[in-house]
Amino acid sequence: MSKFKAFRIRESGGKIASGFEQVSMEELDAGEVVVKVAYSSINYKDALAATGAGKIIRRFPCIGGIDLSGTVVESSDNRFKPGDPVIATSFDLGVAHDGGYTEYARVPAAWVVPLPKGLSLFEAMALGTAGYTAGLAVLRMEHNGLTPVQGPVIVTGATGGVGSLAVDMLSALGYQVVAVTGKEAETIYLKHLGATEVRLRQSIDLAKIRPLDKAQWAGAVDNLGGDMLAWIASGMKDDGCIASIGLAAGMNLNTTVAPFILRGVNLIGINSVSTPMPLRQKVWERLAGDMRPRHLKELATTLPFDQLPGAFDAFISAKVRGRIVVAIGQ
Repeated sequence: MSKFKAFRIRESGGKIASGFEQVSMEELDAGEVVVKVAYSSINYKDALAATGAGKIIRRFPCIGGIDLSGTVVESSDNRFKPGDPVIATSFDLGVAHDGGYTEYARVPAAWVVPLPKGLSLFEAMALGTAGYTAGLAVLRMEHNGLTPVQGPVIVTGATGGVGSLAVDMLSALGYQVVAVTGKEAETIYLKHLGATEVRLRQSIDLAKIRPLDKAQWAGAVDNLGGDMLAWIASGMKDDGCIASIGLAAGMNLNTTVAPFILRGVNLIGINSVSTPMPLRQKVWERLAGDMRPRHLKELATTLPFDQLPGAFDAFISAKVRGRIVVAIGQ
């Protein structure tokens, strides 16, 4: 096979440099499955890796992109055959193993998920790691007893990829969704996705967080962490569930044990990187079925592969709404 285009991230003198290169199949990391990549996507993690704004890459050089969808070209694992449509997200993709920003990818078979019926390769990347994470959060909260009759679910960072998809998914499943955002101009967008109420982050007083506040939320999908997560915990209903997903507002959590021992609140950490494959496949089947977002195409903007390098800064500065799908070899 002749050389093909890939977006590779390098380190030189302690500085990150990334850009397009021509690579050969022999240069790719080992794996049992070779995929002709159709689409990838941009996640906040990808932007941190490509720009060096975060210490994400664990091995240089590395082809970026923690997501990919495409068609199997060859496989030494009998679970996959040429022509099969597949998805690969997370694990070490794009951080310690060559990722999805390439026309051809080679990945371990243990990381590959058959494309569920009902999803196209494009839709799989409109979901991507963000959609998978939101879906995993909903499934884990359901496992802990959450149902729509118990009350509202609050979603923070609601205009981001995970947040937007979580609002849409939860609304489609019959939940009353309260979306929290710092962007007043996005109120109409969030209500269109299904939010019954939109709260501006700046209207919430995080300087005065009580150990226990008025019980309001049956569930929560939190993308922020920090004081926002502490505030959410104080307002959970009895036996409520919090899915902790992100740390955009900080890693520290200054709270008390009161919500957890007096109201039985469940704080569920969502690890979408190394989910066991049976659970991973279950989430993807749900994403293609009853959990499928109703506004998936509206949530996603398509970006040509050539324009990838110019797209990362908007993620770093929080100027992106919804999902960005990278069209590579569709």
